[in-house]
Amino acid sequence: MKHNYFKSSYQFGILGGGLSILSFLILSFLYADPTNLNLVFGYVVTPIALFLSIKFFKDYTGNGYLSFAEGMTVGFLTYLLIAVISSIGIWIILLLEPDVFATIKQVKLSVLDESMIKIIDQVGEESYRTTRENMISMDRWDVALNDGLWKIIPGMFFSIIISIILRKNPT
Repeated sequence: MKHNYFKSSYQFGILGGGLSILSFLILSFLYADPTNLNLVFGYVVTPIALFLSIKFFKDYTGNGYLSFAEGMTVGFLTYLLIAVISSIGIWIILLLEPDVFATIKQVKLSVLDESMIKIIDQVGEESYRTTRENMISMDRWDVALNDGLWKIIPGMFFSIIISIILRKNPT
């Protein structure tokens, strides 16, 4: 039996990625650094998109049945699409709005500098200097890629849980 894993994955992957881009755009008007709140938004949208894509696959392709492997495959495709679309969209926004990127970078540097003593006490001065140098050389793609990676990491976790919960094999 041939399964079309992509059919339900792309619908909810595109939706989740689009919502993440929209969230970043709106938050960039409201906050100097929208990245942290956008990650929190992603922690809400990603599991919802994963649940819906796996549930739709189970109901409409699997005739009410779902193996763990099928759930993981649909979940993987969904969170990968969310991450790729979100990363590309945020990267484009930061290219089109250089002031937003400059502000994000400045806010992150300020937070790092405010925590300098605490960071040096915990990991040492060399680590602090390396982190600061890396942050100074940070570019737009670093911000976008970070957002995408933080869609993939919880996506893997939520795919496992949702696939176990929705699993139903024919008896």
